[in-house]
Amino acid sequence: MTPVELSRTVLHAVRCAVDDGELTVTVPERAVVRVPGAGGFGDYATNIALRLARPAGQPAVRVAEVLGRYLDRAEGVREVRVTGGGFINIRLDQGVGRDVVRRILGEGERYGCSREFEGQVISLRVPHEVRAEAVADAVARIVASQGGRVEVEHGEPVNLRPVPAPEDPAFLGADAALWALLHPAPHDRPRITADHLVQRESNPLFRVRYAHARTRALTRNAADLGFSAEPGSHADGSLTSLLADHPRVLTAAATHRAPDRLARHLVAVADAVLPLLPTVLPRGAEKPLAAHRARLALAEAAGAVLAGGLALLGIDAPDHL
Repeated sequence: MTPVELSRTVLHAVRCAVDDGELTVTVPERAVVRVPGAGGFGDYATNIALRLARPAGQPAVRVAEVLGRYLDRAEGVREVRVTGGGFINIRLDQGVGRDVVRRILGEGERYGCSREFEGQVISLRVPHEVRAEAVADAVARIVASQGGRVEVEHGEPVNLRPVPAPEDPAFLGADAALWALLHPAPHDRPRITADHLVQRESNPLFRVRYAHARTRALTRNAADLGFSAEPGSHADGSLTSLLADHPRVLTAAATHRAPDRLARHLVAVADAVLPLLPTVLPRGAEKPLAAHRARLALAEAAGAVLAGGLALLGIDAPDHL
């Protein structure tokens, strides 16, 4: 179940509560579901009850409890818990995570592509400035991944020159320069420094590319050991939720012309998959088990998302790093 599908499930719960007379509200057009923050419960959380509390004339916690009963019965939902002032936290069945991984392995780097923008032509006024050019170039690829097309007013292709790091005589290559320009939010000024070149955990681009390269290495090592990936129930919930959220992130990045959203999502995926990687291969004389195959499948799925996301940003995802 993707976040989009879960959003529809939440709206269906609202509709059922209204039809049964438990809530008197207008069913909203959309329900936002997101991965819970640190310390949160489950795979996803929604604030729909807080939004409906005032029109329903009931406390948000009461609205959340009503909707929780309907969500508890929904297919693919394992557990529902109300937290805080009325947030609905949802844990999905393990089989749902397995389906997400299987879908990613089937679609590869095209996972998350859709026809959401089919037939749409988006015009962008792009000043002759390197960051604006880089953002427009990335937006064009992201919108194309959703079936749309971008027309840049001046029509000039991006020619991204290496950007010097002030405190370092070396130049940032195209990949590091692109990341430096695309990763910050639009209101943040890019920091063009040699930090984008260092191969250590403090460098988000390094973490993303390193995580991708490690997933590729695990596939090669598993083949040498005579086993391959097989989606299963031994999946990491937080990582699976992030992978399931990838299509929504791409649509949001296209809608808001914001490649920085995709860049930050890739960092979150990398940070979630890195702790999993040491557990993928059998140790010593241990034989490959279903758990190893399932972890390998999850790692490969994360690698596909990282590679596909970097490609949309115009950044290379090497298999060896």
